[in-house]
Amino acid sequence: MLAVENLVAGYQGSRVLHGISFAVGAGEVVTLLGRNGMGKTTTVRAIMGLVPPTAGRIAFAGADVTGLPPHRIASRGIGLVPEGRQVFPTLTVEENLVATAANRAGGAPRWTLPEVLALFPRLAERRRAPGARLSGGEQQMLAIGRALMTNPRLLILDEATEGLAPIIRAEIWAVLARLRAEGQAILLIDKNLAALTRLADRHVVIEKGRVVWTGTSEALSAAPEVRDTYLHV
Repeated sequence: MLAVENLVAGYQGSRVLHGISFAVGAGEVVTLLGRNGMGKTTTVRAIMGLVPPTAGRIAFAGADVTGLPPHRIASRGIGLVPEGRQVFPTLTVEENLVATAANRAGGAPRWTLPEVLALFPRLAERRRAPGARLSGGEQQMLAIGRALMTNPRLLILDEATEGLAPIIRAEIWAVLARLRAEGQAILLIDKNLAALTRLADRHVVIEKGRVVWTGTSEALSAAPEVRDTYLHV
């Protein structure tokens, strides 16, 4: 579904990514792992067209999307839950969700307003509240729900549970497990290795803008040297 090949990108002449390559198949959950500042968010931003690649290729659903503007990439069926959530602060929960509604996967839409509110009961309770009045965890739920309202073929989450209370994290991991069970393709960034190894099919470890290791959850669990070298602070 998503294929990233030899991706090079950066900011204002400073190179951050040095030939990143990986793929996400249909119905697959793949993680991007690495310490802070290693290029994970830049990779996501390059995939979404928010950072223009200087070399390499990005293909989605068999089509080359390298260098396309963000709205055209998103319209092909990629839903992004960005770092920092970025909900619309003055719109209500319901307005935030309706604002992004689309059917980018084709066919009958899986995710409608009632479905998303059922997935996140906390949002149903706060549906009339403006985004700015939600807690951090509620805002993250809203950001995920907003991305689902586009009915994406691929869902990308950058720092899925960072900084959230344990009970909220557990709710979000449960939602992601349900999405996986339903066949939703997911590309995921987070630091909770225990949760990630339970959820994901494969992991891609990035160090200083390069892929240094890839493998299954079983392989990662059996590779303490990878965790100690590339993932621990």
